[in-house]
Formats: sequence, C-alpha cells, structure tokens
Amino acid sequence: MEKASSKGLSGTALKIIAVATMFIDHIGAVLIEGGILKDGMTLSLSDIASFPSKPIWWQTDLILRLVGRIAFPIFAFVLVEGFLHTRNVKKYGIRLLTFGFLSEIPFDLAVFHIPFYFGYQNVFFTLFFALLALYGIRRWEDKKSLWKQIAAVGLCCLSAAVLKSDYGAFGVIFTVLLYMTRENPRMQTISGSLAISWELTAFLAFIPIRLYNGTKGKGSLKYLFYAFYPVHLLFLYGVWRALFL
Repeated sequence: MEKASSKGLSGTALKIIAVATMFIDHIGAVLIEGGILKDGMTLSLSDIASFPSKPIWWQTDLILRLVGRIAFPIFAFVLVEGFLHTRNVKKYGIRLLTFGFLSEIPFDLAVFHIPFYFGYQNVFFTLFFALLALYGIRRWEDKKSLWKQIAAVGLCCLSAAVLKSDYGAFGVIFTVLLYMTRENPRMQTISGSLAISWELTAFLAFIPIRLYNGTKGKGSLKYLFYAFYPVHLLFLYGVWRALFL
C-alpha cells in the first residue's frame, strides 16, 4: 500500500468521485434510456434516428454512460482499502448486505419501474460477495491453502452470477484482482485497465485511484455514502414518474 500523504486524494474524495459519476450514469439509465428513448419498448438506432430530437438524446445518454463507467472501479478499489483497514470484517459485510436489501426496491423502481424484480440485483450485493472473496483469500493465505482460496473466490463469483447482481461474477474477480496487485500500483493500473477494457472509459478511474494518498479524509461521511445509493435512486424514480407517467 502507498504511504499516506497530505497531497493527493483522500478516501472521502474518491468516494465523492465514485458517487458523482454513478449519479451521472443513472441519469442516463433511468431518465433518458428509461424515459425519453424508451416508449414501452426497446428502440433500435434506426428507431431513434426516425425521431428528429432523439439522436441528440442518444448522444447525451452515451456521454453520461461513458462518464458513469468510472464509478465501479473506484468502488472496488475503495472496498479493497476498506477491507485492509477495517477492524471488523463481519460488521463491514453486514453493512453492505443491509444496504443491499434496503436499496433493492429503490433500484427496481428506478431501473425496472416495479418494486420487485428478481432478474437483476443492485451492486451492493456484488460488493458483499467481493468482500467475502477477499476474506476467504486472507483466511487461508497464511495456511498456504491455494485451493481453498480459489474455492472461496469461485463460490462468491457463482453467488453473484446466480443472484444476477450488478457486474456479477466479473465484479468479484475485478475486486480480487485489485486486492492481489495492491502492493504494485503500476501492475494494478495496467491489469485493472485491461480487465475492464470492455467498458471504454472505465480505465480513467485509475487516474484518481493513483492519486489516492492513503488517508481516510476529514469528517465521518461513511453512512452518508451508503445512504446516497437508495436515496438517489428514489429521487430519479420520482423524476421519472413526474415526467413520463
């Protein structure tokens, strides 16, 4: 881990960047894709082009979504840092799982416009399984039981895939990758960027990540960041209802 410094970005600053880019991403997903560009059906590019105003909205949505790709790598990195510094992994996991359940109805309302949709779950569940995977690696690391570490990661990946949580098994593997390369920032940046290269702009997340100074940051905003997720989803759903119902 890099030495703490007064320069650069604190953990709080990283979280602000992550939630801001996530919010931008969800504006595109909920209001533009789920409202302006979707009239009860999925539109193709030719459909969009047939409406004079909609190509502009499609381009706007593309920009918002590209900005939003920055969020998850930062969340994964922050999770790794949280795991390395937490005094109680169990409480950390319970917190992630609790907010996963609290966020599910707001998530379903914002994205699918119904209170219960079991075909896709919010990212808190992915982060929870990623934390379990890291715990499994560390638990059997000293005992040099590689197969148990692999089994723990595999089980967490399978759980995320079966649950169909946001980013799924990839999200777990990506977080594990950041954990395994934590002592080598250059390798972490290169391998992380390559791993998530299927999302064109996600590699840009490693710019603020590399500016991380190893400090927590001023103030205690932990629960504010957790609460922001369900609250902003409910807000976007309210805007969607006001505009499109």
